[in-house]
Formats: sequence, structure tokens, C-alpha cells
Amino acid sequence: MNLEPQQAPPWLRPAVESAAADATDTLDTMSVARAMRRAMAVVKEPRQAAVLVLFSGDATGPVRPDDADVLLTQRASTMRQHRGQVAFPGGAVDPGDQGPVDTALREACEETGVRREDVTPLAVMPTLFVPPSRFDVTPVLAYWHNPAEVRVVNTGETERVVRVPLSELLDPANRFMVRRTGYQSPAFQVDGMLVWGLTGGILNGIFKNAGWELDWDHNDVRDLEEALAAVGMTL
Repeated sequence: MNLEPQQAPPWLRPAVESAAADATDTLDTMSVARAMRRAMAVVKEPRQAAVLVLFSGDATGPVRPDDADVLLTQRASTMRQHRGQVAFPGGAVDPGDQGPVDTALREACEETGVRREDVTPLAVMPTLFVPPSRFDVTPVLAYWHNPAEVRVVNTGETERVVRVPLSELLDPANRFMVRRTGYQSPAFQVDGMLVWGLTGGILNGIFKNAGWELDWDHNDVRDLEEALAAVGMTL
């Protein structure tokens, strides 16, 4: 599928226009990740993956609507890597995929039941390297112009599929930083989940670059494991 940035609703256009910028420019750890990618690529090239950053909401007004949301999943606790983590729908590139947009849409369909024809791809964001899994991940920003029911399709990969209101993610009361040895990330505590890591960084960057961000306490830094335990999650 081709990108159609002109089809973005007015309220989503600032996010589309800034998509070419580094969506995680507020994360110091990403510069470390890039350095690790260069070092690790000497031994073996990273695997390729894509995720679908899928927004929905009324398309008629210039102001972000009250019903605006983003689609997130929670990975199965039995997964070998990133188990239990909250993520965008997505996964590894298959040989037949025609680029990151195709990969992101295919994976979203397989994981959540999203219908490809209901999604308008808007922009491809910069690729980000994830050291633990050795993946180059390309986020694909998209608009869900015809939202339909979603569900967990494969319980072996996914435990939850949820549409999270942007109003909850943007609420300063739900925002803080999490820290682990050598790592720090913006985080969101919403709907009984902790959104952090790559997903939290991408959302943080989009919100900042699109001008949606509300003033929140960047000095509220919490231990990652304690923050996860507070919502019944673990590393």
C-alpha cells in the first residue's frame, strides 16, 4: 500500500509532518542504541521488523477529538523476548512483504484482526534499533478511518489488544520516567498497563513533536521493576 499523508485528518497532520524527525529525540538511550547497532552489525546484521502506530478518532475537526485513541497490544507472558510488554502491533519482516508498510499491516491483521482496507498508511518513521532482540524496527504511522472490533487472534503471541484514549496517555498524572541500570525511558501508566521502552519512546516523541504534550513531571523517575509490579507486570 502507498502512503497517503494527504488523507490524514487535520488534527493528526502535525504528527504526520513531524514523522520524518527522530520520534525518540528525547531519549538519551537511543543514541546509545544506535552506537550498539553499529558495533553489533560488524558481527551480524540486525533483523528487520515494523510496527503499526495506528490512531483513530473523528476526522472532521482541526482539534484532536475526545475519541482519539491508539491501538496497543500486550505481548504474551510466555514469549521468549519482551514477554508481557506493551507494544504496537507488529513483528518481523517476512520474505514476501513489500516493505515496512506491508509488514506492519500484515502483522496487525494477524495479531489484532484489524482489516487492512480500514487503515490509511500516512508516514514511515525513522528505523530504531532494539539491542535485546537485535531488530531494526520501522514504525509506520497510520489512521484507522473505519475502526472495527479488534481482539486477541493468537494467544501464543498476545494477551491483550486495547484501544487506549490519547487523553489518558497525555494526562500528566499518568506520565513519569522509569529507570533501570544503564537505561531510562518515558513511561505511561494506563488501563492497568505500563507503557515504556520503545513503545513509550515513540509515543513520547510523537506527542512532543505534534504539539500535543501537556506539562508533566520529567523529574518523577521510578524504578522500572517497581513500576511494573505496581500494575501486576514483570520483566
